[in-house]
Amino acid sequence: MTRIILTTVLLATAASAHGEAAAVPFIALNGDGSEAEGYTLTIQILALMTVLTLLPALVLMMTSFTRIIIVLSILRQALGTAQTPPNQVLIGLSLFLTIFIMAPVMSNSYEAGIGPYMEGAMAPEEALTQAMEPVRQFMLGQTREAELELFVSLSNREDISSPQEVPTSILIPAFITSELKTAFQIGFLLFIPFVVIDLVVASTLMSMGMMMLSPMLVSLPFKIMLFVLVDGWSLLMSTLASSFFF
Repeated sequence: MTRIILTTVLLATAASAHGEAAAVPFIALNGDGSEAEGYTLTIQILALMTVLTLLPALVLMMTSFTRIIIVLSILRQALGTAQTPPNQVLIGLSLFLTIFIMAPVMSNSYEAGIGPYMEGAMAPEEALTQAMEPVRQFMLGQTREAELELFVSLSNREDISSPQEVPTSILIPAFITSELKTAFQIGFLLFIPFVVIDLVVASTLMSMGMMMLSPMLVSLPFKIMLFVLVDGWSLLMSTLASSFFF
């Protein structure tokens, strides 16, 4: 997990490195006011602290997080449990499932570019290109051709003849659009059995003349019981994990 987090951080910071970083000198003073030994604060460190703010966007836009969190949110709506599980639980579950799914990609990215860059064996630009390649292959594997063609046409790029030639700036929005479509398709399939239970309960209550009793209140325990009996959490987690292919 440490390597995955480090790889994600360095993927963001490598984009800000363009050759040798310039130095910003400052002076340290002794207690008596005389000039002491000078120290150096590099622009690379400043860029590192700045680019770290992009990490949440990178996690959301370039990994499996988006699909997972949307499916889990739709599941909560289908169950009708309001704020149960709470948002913190859904986000935490989505984050760690994302780490599990993205572990092979991050490991390949670390070995291809980040590791050699940290050892000084590769230039920053080359390291960034090599480190991004496994991530690009992951996104290309999940992105539909229709979305790629849409954003390529919107960019007015006529020099792109294959998906591998699509620049990252076009690939990311196409990947996100495709992930949203896939997430809603999975959510639709999740909704169907719970809607059937709601319809059966509502029809039964109306036939009994109990129109003042909320069907949602009566159907809630049946939906929870169904979800538990079919081992819903394990089934959902395995389905989400296997829905990503490389």
